[in-house]
Amino acid sequence: MLIDTHTHLNSDQFDGDVEETIERARANGVSPMIVVGFDHKTIDRAMELVEQDDDLYAVIGWHPVDSIDFDDAAYAKVERLMDHEKVVALGEIGLDYHWDTSPKDVQEAAFRKQIQLAKKKNKPIVIHNREATEDTLRILEEEDAKEVGGILHSYSMSAELLPRCLAMNFYISLGGPVTFKNAKMPKRVAQEVPLDRLLVETDCPYLTPTPYRGKRNEPAYVRFVAEEIAQLRGMMYADIEQATTENAKRVFRLP
Repeated sequence: MLIDTHTHLNSDQFDGDVEETIERARANGVSPMIVVGFDHKTIDRAMELVEQDDDLYAVIGWHPVDSIDFDDAAYAKVERLMDHEKVVALGEIGLDYHWDTSPKDVQEAAFRKQIQLAKKKNKPIVIHNREATEDTLRILEEEDAKEVGGILHSYSMSAELLPRCLAMNFYISLGGPVTFKNAKMPKRVAQEVPLDRLLVETDCPYLTPTPYRGKRNEPAYVRFVAEEIAQLRGMMYADIEQATTENAKRVFRLP
């Protein structure tokens, strides 16, 4: 079995066939799956899904792109859900300098506040970093995020930064881009990350791996990520499957 550590099965793109999508994942040896909620709508939908299906768990937080909306009510919602038995981490949180919907200082304030909440609730954090690597790492270090550790989702940093990330108790999660023909850095990261810190994800419906690139992504396709990593590392697929599953269970404290 494989664990897809980052899905958006709560996306509108799955409204018509989410149950069938989950069944396809199970049929392809993918279970459990982690559903990420990052604003009011997606948080509510994530909680609906995880309460209906034993194979789904939730990660709840406030996305940096929407930091401008991270008010007291949003904070209270995230705080309350940290006590829910099916919520396994706080995220996805971090910084996103690609989009300009939320100013950098607003993003940073929301990021810091949620790291502090995760430490208060003893939950790992799931990090979103887009074009903000140095600031992301600096804030994680300043806030002593290593107390809870977590996951660097859809890892996009350099291989040279792996030691800095690992020192803060973070796992490295790789998705579809590692299968792309010209994706040199993700492939190098896949070869260099310690096996006991490696995770796989789809980030579905986004970042669909080869050979389905251009189509809607789904958890069943996480197998292509694991197969590519096995090939890059010169390992048996079964060993990647076992290691990433054990790692996911460890970081999320899954049964």
